[in-house]
Parts: sequence; C-alpha cells; structure tokens
Amino acid sequence: MQKPTWEDRYSTGNIPWDTGVPDEHLIDMVKNLPIRPCRVLEIGCGTGTNALWMAEQGFGVLGIDLSPLAINAAKAKANEVAATGHHEGSCEFRQLDFLSAPPPDGPYDFVFDRGCFHVFDKADEQSEYAKRVAAVLGPQGQWLSIIGSTEGGPREEGPPRRTLRDVVNAIEPFLELCEMRSVVFRAHAPTKALAWRCLSRQRQVPAQPSTLRQENEVAQGAA
Repeated sequence: MQKPTWEDRYSTGNIPWDTGVPDEHLIDMVKNLPIRPCRVLEIGCGTGTNALWMAEQGFGVLGIDLSPLAINAAKAKANEVAATGHHEGSCEFRQLDFLSAPPPDGPYDFVFDRGCFHVFDKADEQSEYAKRVAAVLGPQGQWLSIIGSTEGGPREEGPPRRTLRDVVNAIEPFLELCEMRSVVFRAHAPTKALAWRCLSRQRQVPAQPSTLRQENEVAQGAA
C-alpha cells in the first residue's frame, strides 16, 4: 500500500505532530541558551505554531513546508495573530521542498526543525538534508533538530526512530555538533517517545579525520 502523502495527512486531519503548542525544547533553547532574536528558518513548519511563537519573541521567521494545506493553515493563523498586534518580530510562510530548492533570503542565523530529519530513511537523504541546512546557515549559525531516537522500549506510535550513528554520520561532515541529548519528544504526549535534541552550528574548520596511534607510540607506551 502506498504511503499517504503529507497533503493526505493534512486533508484528513491525521496530523498527531500538530500539537497546537510551541515545542518545549525550542522554548528551552531560546530562553536558556539563550538564542537572541535573529533571522530564523523553520523547516517543516506545519501549521505555524513554532514559527509564530518565535515571531512573538522578536525573531524574523520564514516557515517552509512541503504541504500547501499546512502553509495555508499557517498563513491563516498568522493573519489572526497580526490582527491582534502581538508580534514583536515577523513571520511569513512559503510552500517549498527543502531537498529540491533552497529557501529564499538566506543565510539564516538559526534553523529549527521538529521531526524533519527523521522522516528520511536513507543515509544519502539524511546527509543531503544536513548539507542543505549547512548551506543556509550564516557564520556562527545554529541548527536545532528534534529527532526520534532508538532509545526506549518498543512502541507502535510516535516519531520514526534514528540511531545516534545515523544522526552523527549525516551531520558531522557539514556542521559542528555542539550538543546531543536524549529527551522525551513531547512530555505531555500519551506515548513518552524518546528523541535526540541535537544542536549543531556552522563549521569554522572542516571535520578532521579520525586518527590512529602510530606503532612506535604504542611500543613506547608498552616499554
């Protein structure tokens, strides 16, 4: 059976990831790292909850998503918020396939995705995703990704599961890994699925090759 498309999911309302509340890990990073208001790209923005929250904190946000239905819903939310005048920053939404076309108006100081990296099963797609994130980040730019993990017991629901090795192999060639933490994907969900909270940043120098001890060093140590 063919997998339903994202448009199918939004048209039927089968979108359990759309909680209607900002992601707790994003809030923690912004408040406690802290990440100051800057130019932000949210990949897979869905109906705009996280992007609109960031705009309320003073960020200038572009939210992109593959689904036109999701983008239409996000724009409707943005119009409602604009009518209240509560935004400190700015927010716009565009339908875009991140793996096919670069988002406009880059580079960005901060990239956020909640559950986008983990939708890709193949290593080359995961690597391409990380490469494209690196390409849109400016100097010192950071990327926060919330990724379903292989930790925890068996479950029938929740986000796709990726190993730590999957994540590191994809990201390390292009970005410097700053933090990798095991967290609960969503604390108040019925299923406490575990996730990787992965923070990386634009590289200043290329990743260096893994090293091997020379035979003479081993011999000296044994002497």
